[in-house]
Order: sequence, then C-alpha cells, then structure tokens
Amino acid sequence: MNWDSSLVRVYTETACGQAWLDRYRGTSPLFACVFGFTETGTLPDISAAGRTPADRRKTALADAEYLLTGGTTPPQYPLPPLTAGASPAVISRAIVTGLSLPLYVFDAGLPAPIPQPLPLPPSTVVECLRQLPARCLTTGAAMTQSQVQDLLAAGLAWGDRLAETCDYAILGECVVGGTTTALAVLLALGFAAQGQVNSSYPLCNHRRKQEVVQQGLLRWRERGGDTHPLAVVEALGDPMQVMVAGLALALSRRCGVLLAGGTQMLAVYALLRAIAQEIDYPWQPEQIVVGTTRWVAEDPSGHTVELAKRLGDVSLLATQLTFHQARFPQLRAYEAGYVKEGVGAGGCAIAASLQGWTAPSLLAAIETGFSKLIERK
Repeated sequence: MNWDSSLVRVYTETACGQAWLDRYRGTSPLFACVFGFTETGTLPDISAAGRTPADRRKTALADAEYLLTGGTTPPQYPLPPLTAGASPAVISRAIVTGLSLPLYVFDAGLPAPIPQPLPLPPSTVVECLRQLPARCLTTGAAMTQSQVQDLLAAGLAWGDRLAETCDYAILGECVVGGTTTALAVLLALGFAAQGQVNSSYPLCNHRRKQEVVQQGLLRWRERGGDTHPLAVVEALGDPMQVMVAGLALALSRRCGVLLAGGTQMLAVYALLRAIAQEIDYPWQPEQIVVGTTRWVAEDPSGHTVELAKRLGDVSLLATQLTFHQARFPQLRAYEAGYVKEGVGAGGCAIAASLQGWTAPSLLAAIETGFSKLIERK
C-alpha cells in the first residue's frame, strides 16, 4: 500500500520505528482505550482537562461516551468546558469511524459507569473491570496491592484475547492528571524525568507537578520505598498504567502494539519493561512503539523526545497532523499548545496514515465530526 511517510515522524530509535511502520502499513488494527481516574486530577492547577475539579471528575466519562456515540444522542456527560481547544476524543472518534476500527473501551477505575448506547455499534465492546479510582498520589498509597494485581491480570488476559483478532493494537488512555502520576512512576523507577514531562497546559506546569510528586515520593519512602514496579505503581500510579502494561506485554507476543500517548505511554513503557524483567515475562520489545502527536513531541515546554531517549530502547513516533488550516478555532487551539493529545488521538492519526489517508483527508474527517458535534449543542 502507498502511504505518505512524511505524515509520521520517527524521533528516537529510528531503525526500529521505521521497521515497525513498514511492518504494519496497510494492515488491520484495533483500538483499545483504557479510561481511569486518579484523585490527583482534582488538585488545583494540575490539569487543564476540565475547568473545575467537578468537571475533571467527568472528563474521562464524557470522552468515553463521545468515543462510543460521536455525539449522536444527547450525552449524559457533555464534553467538559476547556480553557481552549476541543477534546482529543474528536480526533480519535473520526478515525475509528472512518477506518471502521474494532473498538474496545475499558473502565479501569472511574467515578461512575461509562454510559453505553443501546445497542452498541458493531465491533464495539465496553468492559468494566469493577475497580475503584486511584487515590491521590500524595498519599503514597494510590492503589491497593490486590487492585494492581487484578488490573495486571486483566490486561494480560485481554491482551492474549485481542492478539488473535488484529495485526496491531492501538492502545489509548484517558486519565486526568495522568502526566503527574506518570512523572511520579518514572522518578520512582529511577529515571531522571524532572522537567521532561508534558501536560495539557500550553506551558507545562513543571513546578506544580514536582511539588505534588515530591509529597508522594516522601510518603512512599516513609513506607519503605519498595522499588518493585508493581509496588511503585501501587504507591504512586493510576489504574490505566497497570492495565495498559498488561495489555501491551501480552499483545507483543503475537502482534504489534502502538502505545498511543506521550508522557503517559512512555511511563507505561518503562513500567511494563520493569514488570517483564521482574516476573520474567516473555514479551517482544521490538513489537512495541510509542506514538503521539507533533504537538507533544515538539512542545518546547516539555521534553518528550529527550525523555524517550532517557528511557532507552523505545521508538517514539508522532503524527505530523496539523490544524493550522482548520476551520474551527477549537482545533486551531492545538497549534497554540492547548490539549495536544489524549484518548489515543496521535496513535489513531498514525494508523490513518498507515491506511493511506492523506493530510487533507485526515483533517476533513476530523472537521466533519467536530462540525456535527457543535451543531448539536
């Protein structure tokens, strides 16, 4: 299949990333998005994914509902008001629909159930893992040991199941406050990630993140500072991280994996690699890449490419999708640094390019979906 390779850039581990793209262009992916919540997301000045703490509690629910319905029915959870920009679920939904991707939506720990359209669209599965949201990472006790073990087991089991149905899997995430839990996990795993992570703000709130994370690291150390990766995520992480780690490990044994996100998926990669080493899990590292948006990879207030280099042995890709010529100011806001990524948007755009979509066709699909959304408001 012909595709425009200029639409996807490989930023680290170039040979591995290019080989992955060559292997999976024109093949059949699925999209699995894991939704979770951490009380960290309600802290002041920690996330722009919703104006108020009450809004931020509903962001993942609203994004999941929109991903499932495309706004075709009156929402139980309207997409939350943002300082600027549109939810990245708009990007993902347009591509999932346009490519007719099998869609798996996982509730790994949300404040309320995900609203489901009845009947569900074809090739769509919604799975509630019956887990609680994570406590704030400042407690140093974000999740219980049994919660972490259950989420990992669910991820491994679902990964084995999904590997039979696709050539590669796009694994997305939606966790408000998730770049802060990502920073905490990376630091506890021993990576120099201070000042390297991204955020939903136009200028990354590094100082605020570090203040919050230092509180959590202090509590974790007071409890013994166990550096086993499952103990780290139990103390400082969020439910999505564990679930996606299990999914990716199991999937990698039989198919490709596109970890669709920036900072959060780099943290997941570091976590899954450490888990595999600890439990001697037979994964296939060359099958896994991290794919995000240009807005994340080239954000001057974050250092995602440098972070990927610090992790080592992980290929970071990014869609070169641009909204400079978009008709809607909410989309053009991405070019000013707002929102940037989420709900697997970057990975879905990479998949569209691998299916031969051009830059104009990708933008047109996103604008069509967004225009329908604002017409219904």
